[in-house]
Amino acid sequence: MATCYRHPNRETGVACSSCGRPICPDCMTPTPVGMRCPECSRERTRVVRGPSRPASEPTATIVLIAINVIAFVAELATGSTMGSGGSGSVVVDGGLFGPYVADGEWYRLLTSGFLHSGIMHIAFNMFFIWVLGGMLEPAIGRARFVALYLTSLLCGSLGVMLLDPTSLTVGASGAAFGLLGAAIVEARARGIDIWASGLGITAVINFGITFAFPGISIGGHLGGFIGGLVVGLLFQQFDRMRLPRLASLGACAALAVLVVVGAIAAADSATTVF
Repeated sequence: MATCYRHPNRETGVACSSCGRPICPDCMTPTPVGMRCPECSRERTRVVRGPSRPASEPTATIVLIAINVIAFVAELATGSTMGSGGSGSVVVDGGLFGPYVADGEWYRLLTSGFLHSGIMHIAFNMFFIWVLGGMLEPAIGRARFVALYLTSLLCGSLGVMLLDPTSLTVGASGAAFGLLGAAIVEARARGIDIWASGLGITAVINFGITFAFPGISIGGHLGGFIGGLVVGLLFQQFDRMRLPRLASLGACAALAVLVVVGAIAAADSATTVF
C-alpha cells in the first residue's frame, strides 16, 4: 500500500484528487471535488483524476444508507404508506418512545434511527448523509465514520428522551446532524472556512427548519449535532496526542455507553413524571 507523501510511515489508500499524491487523514482536505493535499487545497486548479482508488469510496456510507432503505421497505411491507410511515408495525415496534424504553426496550434507542415517517423524510436524510459521508468517511476512515454515525444517532435519542420522551420518534436525523457537527470540527481543524465551504450556512438553514416547523424532533437534531461535535473533537484530540486509532474508537464506544445510560435514566424519569 502507498504511504503518505508527507508522512512516509503512514499507509493510506487515498490520493489527492488534483495531483494524485497519496495522503493520510491528517493531510486530507475535503473539497467539493474530493480530497486534496495541503498544497493543492490552497490552489484553484483543474481536477486531474489519478488511478482508481477503491479505498476512498464511501463504502460505510453506502452500507448505512442501504440499511435505512431496507428498513423503510420493511415499514411499507408491514402497513406503512409512502406518505407516512407511522402506522406500520415496524415503526411501532422499533420507534423511540420513552415509556417503552423505561420498560426495558432499550434497543429502540438504536433502531429508531433507521426508521422513517415517509418517503420525503428518508429521501432528505439519505441525501444529507450521502453528501456528508462522501466528505467525512475518506477523511477520518471507515471505522471512525461508523463510530461517529452510531454515537451521534444515540446522542439524538438522548436528546429526544430529554425533550420529548412521550412522542413516538423515528429518523436518521440525529446521525445526520452528528455528521454535520463532526464535519464542521474537521473543517476548522484543517483551516477551512466553514462559511466558504457551505457547512455553516447548511447548519443555520437546517436548524432554522428544525425550530420553525412543527413535528420535527428538536431534541434529536440538537442531541445528534452536539454528539457529532464531541466525537469530532475527541478524534482530533487523539490525533494530536498521536495515540492509536483503536484508542479513539474505544473512547467513542465508552461515550456511546454513557449516552445510552443517560437516555435510559431520562426515560425512567419521564415515565415517573407522566
